[in-house]
Amino acid sequence: MYDCHALEIEANRRITCLNYKQRAIFDEVVHYATLGLGGFFFVYGHGGTGKTFLWSTILCKLKSEGRIVLAVASSGIASLLVQGGKTSHSRFRIPIDISEVSTCEIKKNTHLAELICKASLVIWDEAPMTHRFVFEAVDRSFRDIRQSINPAAGSMPFGGMTVLLGGDFRQVLPVVPKEGREGIMAASISKSYLW
Repeated sequence: MYDCHALEIEANRRITCLNYKQRAIFDEVVHYATLGLGGFFFVYGHGGTGKTFLWSTILCKLKSEGRIVLAVASSGIASLLVQGGKTSHSRFRIPIDISEVSTCEIKKNTHLAELICKASLVIWDEAPMTHRFVFEAVDRSFRDIRQSINPAAGSMPFGGMTVLLGGDFRQVLPVVPKEGREGIMAASISKSYLW
């Protein structure tokens, strides 16, 4: 368990270090996550712009309030940079062979399904390097799982959970074997129905 008081002190310290753009993002995402409004956000920024610090600050603030935040990244190295981070494939049991109709291998009434229902926010770092079918599989799975807490979840992006993606489209894009530039661009999250 977390010491909520210590986390609150740390969150307040971190919040004072945010620049005005980070603070605007922080306020919006925390507002949506706290009220359970759902929402899909993307923070674009190259390395060194403070995305990881922003993720950690949001995570610290929400955990200080006793909320559950699922921090994931598309690469193993990036997942180590945020407290409690995991790779997206590991956390959400995303199949390796992915297609436009795939879903995650998460069964209802399991610990993971319960965790997804209780979570307030997903923070997903290095998102541009992930194929859009992965996000769409997670979306379909969350819609299905979260219907147990909200019957309308089936018609809401990510089942009504707030999702914060981040990364840099100038870095590594999705790897699509035997495809050229057009195939790679078509695999980008920006080409998804979620965008």
